[in-house]
Order: sequence, then C-alpha cells, then structure tokens
Amino acid sequence: MCGSAVRGLALRGGCVVDACERCGHLERDLQRCPADHRDLAYGGEPTLDRIRLDLTYRELVRDGVPGRVFEVGFGAGSMLRRFLDDGAEVAGVDPDQLGVDVDEVVRARGDLRTGGIEDVRDLPGEQDLVYGIHVLEHVADPHAALRSSLELLRPGGRASFLTPAGDSSGVERYGAAWWMLEDPTHIRFFTADSLARAAAAAGFVDIKVRRLLLDSLSVDAASLARAVRPGDRPRGVLGSRPVLAAALASVPLVLGQRLLSPRSRPTLQLLARRP
Repeated sequence: MCGSAVRGLALRGGCVVDACERCGHLERDLQRCPADHRDLAYGGEPTLDRIRLDLTYRELVRDGVPGRVFEVGFGAGSMLRRFLDDGAEVAGVDPDQLGVDVDEVVRARGDLRTGGIEDVRDLPGEQDLVYGIHVLEHVADPHAALRSSLELLRPGGRASFLTPAGDSSGVERYGAAWWMLEDPTHIRFFTADSLARAAAAAGFVDIKVRRLLLDSLSVDAASLARAVRPGDRPRGVLGSRPVLAAALASVPLVLGQRLLSPRSRPTLQLLARRP
C-alpha cells in the first residue's frame, strides 16, 4: 500500500497474511489464509444490517442531506433509497457481487452502473458525497478506486468509506477465527495509517480516520463462535440463531469494551474532501 517491504504474519489458528512493515496494511491470499466456513460474499444478518444502515445513514447526513450522492458498491440499493426518499439525486456502481435484487424505485430513478468504481468515466465530477460501506477491502486496486472516487466529487465534495480495521485488537485476539476473514472476497485490511496514506496518495485533503463505536457489533460473538466450533457453514456463522442471539445479548459488553479500548473497534471510517 505504501511501497514498503511486506512480511508474512502468522495469525492464531494457522492463517498467514502479508503485512507491510511500515503502515501495517494486511493483504490476504486465500491459499494461505482461507475463509473456510463461508461460500458467499454476503454472510450478514438482515436485522443487524438494517441497524447498521440506519446508524451509518445518520452519520452520513449529520451535516444535512447532500444534493447528489454516489455509492460505491450499492448492493440492493437500501442506502440509496434512504437518500432518494430525502430528496437527493442518487447514482452508484456495483459489480453485482451479491446477486441481490435492487430496490425498484432506486433502479428507476437512480443512475446505476454495473462494474467497478474505476470503470465509471462518463459521470461529471459534481457529486456532493461519494461513499462506500465495507467495499475497499474487496478491491484489487484501492488506489484506482480512491482516485476514481475523487474525480466524481465536485470541488469541496466529501468522501466517506467504511472498511474493516486490520489494526484492531480482534485480529490478534481471534486470529483465523476473526469474523472479517470469513468472507472469501475480503482480500485486504487497512490500518488507520495505510488508509490515510491511500487517501492522501489519491489527492484527498482534510483526511480523518475514525474508529467507529457502533459498526459491526456482532463481530466478537461471531468470531468466538468460529473459534469455539470451527466447521462448514455455507451461510456464515451469523446464519445460526444461537450465535445471533449471543451477538444481540453481548452488545452492552461489546460497547463497554469499545469505550475503554478504541482499538477493539473493528471498523475504520475514512473521511476526506476533494480540494
């Protein structure tokens, strides 16, 4: 990510990832660090996902609803529908990785593209907000993705990206059982340092990287379940009702831990602006 040397880093449970010696960025090869338990890219739980989207939307509109928004990896269009209902013009790109049905209103009224963000070349740079929710960990060339995102923004427009924290304490605590490794399409994990460096290299200014308190509240319970009972779960560990119940019950404990130790928070948020 920053051009420095990398070394193999052995995680608990036999998983080996490549770690940058300077910025700590992690890259993952499925041969040396397999997903093991999940066949699909999506392994979340609908109720938890709705809660996550609600919290994320509140964050994105904290300073008001932008006039034009572009989502990188819009999935079913749930977040774009929220913006649309609040009066924004919406657009987005998605490789159709999840194979889900897109909201019909978003499909009819939004400017939706199929592919990667680096393939969007004919949209003028006039977006007020470009954002992506857990998408940068999937892309082969994050530099190209961030540069393309910058070019879509108007001068002064802002970007917001959420991505798993490769420097969170969960990586050390759970090792190969860390829930973020269950997705076979998670090929990289940013640190706060590597994410800031990538944004600066793309041309962004006013760069901030935050560790989110309320995102991915089920990670600890899901990781513990993977550690205690390894096995084949094609739908993912959160497809189990007991694991889901444990995740919900553990929320107060998880929040307490995250307040005391910010490094236990498993999600980074990049906030930046086009000059």
